Amino acid sequence: MASASLKLSIALTCALLLSSACHGLQVGYYKKSCPRVEAIVRDEVKKFVYKNAGIGAGLIRMFFHDCFVEGCDASVLLDPTPANPQPEKLSPPNFPSLRGFEAIDAAKDAVEKACPGVVSCADIVAFASRDAAYFLSRMTVKINMPAGRLDGRISNFTEALSNLPPPFFNITQLIGSFAAKGLDTEDMVVLSGAHTIGVSHCSSFVSDRLAVPSDINTALAGILRRQCPANPTAANDPTVHQDVVTPNALDNQYYKNVLAHKVLFTSDAALLTTPATTQMVLDSANIRGLWEDKFKKAMVKMGAIGVKTGNQGEIRRNCRVVNRY
Repeated sequence: MASASLKLSIALTCALLLSSACHGLQVGYYKKSCPRVEAIVRDEVKKFVYKNAGIGAGLIRMFFHDCFVEGCDASVLLDPTPANPQPEKLSPPNFPSLRGFEAIDAAKDAVEKACPGVVSCADIVAFASRDAAYFLSRMTVKINMPAGRLDGRISNFTEALSNLPPPFFNITQLIGSFAAKGLDTEDMVVLSGAHTIGVSHCSSFVSDRLAVPSDINTALAGILRRQCPANPTAANDPTVHQDVVTPNALDNQYYKNVLAHKVLFTSDAALLTTPATTQMVLDSANIRGLWEDKFKKAMVKMGAIGVKTGNQGEIRRNCRVVNRY
């Protein structure tokens, strides 16, 4: 009876905290098996981010898009094959906008030379997103990212569509989408702050932010209308900065932009539609260092979604294909 009670207590604790330890993840997981892995990944990411900050933004977004579909298992990296012609990376939420695949390839190649067959692609994605956040925040966001994930074997076009929250979601839909992954409302508001870096295609916001009445800042709307066609197409769909103030810096400017109605997406503006989320935005905008601290914790929490262990996954030799292929 005592044993059953203990198991129930542990299960409830894991469910409430979504602790990385509950998923078998550990900080320093490769300390013995591949002691230099984190430094190797960091060096490769640094090369790419310092050449193009947009790649760093892409790596952070990649981690989010990976974890929300099939869990944090590098399924987003899988290329199309005759057996699976439509993987996640070709789904509209990812293609053609998701960036950073070449940085993951470079990191994996370097890691394989040092420790062949030891480090999963899923952990490399997690490390790369952590390192991108570090460099883009001017070394202020230092995340202790646990590792121990395995790579998944399933990657499905439609799963990306059904699991990734689109930019037109309202606050109720956003909260529900994150809750389905074990993340709470504060996690949603905090992780939305990653929109302080990177770019967006015009097609992601023109129809619901510029073509119809919205709360978007008049001056920003005018600038966007000059940059974006009224009806973006695959052949004519430019990109614009998500944060026009500090576009290449991972900082709390996003929340100041939300308050000033200088954000691109309906999902960004939605953060001001409830008292609770509005207060979170105000705090993140005005309390020095608060958002950065919460972002570090939310990234670790997100990194524990759907972790695969045992025979649920593998360690891919090539991040773009499953081993059996």
